[in-house]
Amino acid sequence: MTDPRPATSVAEVATEHAARYLVQLCKHFRHKCPDTAWAEDGSAGRIALPIGECRLTASPAALSIAVTAAGPEPLAALEDVIARHLVRFAFREPLALAWRPLETAG
Repeated sequence: MTDPRPATSVAEVATEHAARYLVQLCKHFRHKCPDTAWAEDGSAGRIALPIGECRLTASPAALSIAVTAAGPEPLAALEDVIARHLVRFAFREPLALAWRPLETAG
């Protein structure tokens, strides 16, 4: 029997350009995912993809990313999609992106 609870993982990415990358990611995905939204100041965003959801928060020193999907396989795919796009947008600086599972109560 499979676990019906969604799977979530998080990553903290150290960068002084967090707000810029947050807005860039959201604008990029909004073309295909109209349920994508972000704060005008780049402090927070949400990307709703068919395989799951990505929530982003920017601070002056880091971009916080939380992804949630229906299970481990879609979660891994969502992590990969977000990471690949972020690395592409941040080509001028090397980013360290390490996902860790977020334990949920239940």
